[in-house]
Amino acid sequence: MGKAWYGVRVRTKCEDRAASELSARGIEAFLPKRQVRQRWSDRVKSMQIPIFPGYLFCRFQPEERVKVLDAPAVIQVLGVGATPIPISDAEIGAIQTMVASCLTLTPWPYLHSGQHVRIENGPLAGIDGIVIEAEDGKPRVVVSVTLLKRSVAAEVERDWIILVN
Repeated sequence: MGKAWYGVRVRTKCEDRAASELSARGIEAFLPKRQVRQRWSDRVKSMQIPIFPGYLFCRFQPEERVKVLDAPAVIQVLGVGATPIPISDAEIGAIQTMVASCLTLTPWPYLHSGQHVRIENGPLAGIDGIVIEAEDGKPRVVVSVTLLKRSVAAEVERDWIILVN
């Protein structure tokens, strides 16, 4: 069995440490982040924060599970008991494309049903997701990671979207 993507739960605020430690151990780690502006009383700072706090994704063979669990800050590999459940390459690819697009990303509640769409144009071309309408009337596409029961949304132009049956 080849390498697959798995969800890894880590201690909150330790996502960067876990990702770098796993990479140092030869495990491919993906920690999706988004840009936010943090305001303090004396300054405003732009910073990168995880899209899915407490989680990151790793690509490894199931036999390497113990190697992942031994890393500092790692709590568990998501799955059933000791059997990790892989996340589809399409879901990980969609998240990677959204992060690389430099669009404004917003964590979004996981949706079970809705309008399935494909982005045909723009930086997110080729991504499948669920379309919703934001309060300001702009469409957003939500991409979900089923195993985590988490989602991320990006604002898109109406003419980028086509319906998928």
